[in-house]
Amino acid sequence: MENVSVVIVDDHPLFREGVRSVIDSEDDLDVLAEGTSGDQGIKLIRELRPDVALVDVNLPKMNGMQVTRSVISERLDTSIVLLTAYDDVEQVLHAFSAGAAAYCSKDVEAGKLVDIVRQVSRGFFVVGDQVFDKEGLEDWLSRGVETVRRPHLEGDVEAFTPLSPREMEILQYVTRGMSNKEIAASLGISHQTVKNHMTAILHKLDVEDRTQAAVYALRHGWVRLQDTRKKK
Repeated sequence: MENVSVVIVDDHPLFREGVRSVIDSEDDLDVLAEGTSGDQGIKLIRELRPDVALVDVNLPKMNGMQVTRSVISERLDTSIVLLTAYDDVEQVLHAFSAGAAAYCSKDVEAGKLVDIVRQVSRGFFVVGDQVFDKEGLEDWLSRGVETVRRPHLEGDVEAFTPLSPREMEILQYVTRGMSNKEIAASLGISHQTVKNHMTAILHKLDVEDRTQAAVYALRHGWVRLQDTRKKK
């Protein structure tokens, strides 16, 4: 039986080194490469086709959610394990809705991380201490959305549909303080198209306005503070 191949994507050298040490210490696991940004991570996954990718949520260029969405949309046969310091119920739901195979805090114990890598390489999904098959995950996700959804969203599971790549891109511009008109000019799309995307973003994140959407993105690590300065 072939070893499980792994790619690590995180921009913190010490964390990457620690994770690599943990993975390489196991006879049945092999680290193929390391990436430091979301776009580099996608490139490595496309080229190397690892069994598992360990991906930080808070990455430069593309965040971990966007990486996950790209892997799923391109039907790349790699299971994504999202690692994060932003561990809350809504973030977990967004992660699995985006297509992640597992989601865990960055302070996860070494033995637990190794177990997660092995489980997802076999096609399972890991939520905390629970291991699900596809059907079990869908049931868990459905119950989770029902639990956290606000009363006025009764019957509306769309609130936890992950943001599309364009919506995530627009949200990043919003966190830089750009107006709809400025965003439209930067992306080469119409002002009305930006407004339509903003309506969808507010709806999916269940927030009232642009400011709340920006705070949500920052709080969950979808946008990095150094990326929010408007470029001159």
